[in-house]
Amino acid sequence: MGYSCCGNGFSARSFLTKEEKVEMLKEYEEELSKELQGVKERIKEMQKAN
Repeated sequence: MGYSCCGNGFSARSFLTKEEKVEMLKEYEEELSKELQGVKERIKEMQKAN
């Protein structure tokens, strides 16, 4: 797809369409959401251990 802000994806193309950029950002947003959920779960686990 091209270079993305989150570092996943590479293409020989230098310019992406607006739609491609939007799709990449949506994918990045989804990954961030999953990461946040994992952090919250870890915090809960650590608090229960105390």
